[in-house]
Amino acid sequence: MIESRRRLLTMVAGAAGVLAAEPMLAGLQSTYRRPLQPKPSPDTPDRHNPVELNGPNGAANSSKSAIDQQTQKEIRAEIARLYELVAELKEQVEKTDGTTTLSVSVVKKAQEIEKLAKQIKDRAKG
Repeated sequence: MIESRRRLLTMVAGAAGVLAAEPMLAGLQSTYRRPLQPKPSPDTPDRHNPVELNGPNGAANSSKSAIDQQTQKEIRAEIARLYELVAELKEQVEKTDGTTTLSVSVVKKAQEIEKLAKQIKDRAKG
């Protein structure tokens, strides 16, 4: 009986020692990690291949500016639609009681707004 108590006490003391030493070991382990190298952003221009502002093809630049103007018109129309949806959502939320859960139509409207905002973002990126 005494032998089993000693074993139990030894096991408990060993477990307590391991648990007490774990934070110290974790601290030592984190100091030996190599520093992370920052990854370059995909949006940053390549310094070895600079982009020419006035390219050799004047026709390509004019067609690109026409596409840009069309894209800007589409983005403006989508933003106007987004503004309308947000105003509608705001009205719906103001009509609902603050203590109740939101209706399905409010959640669907929010999802539609989120989808349209993502489309605008993707179109603006190019």
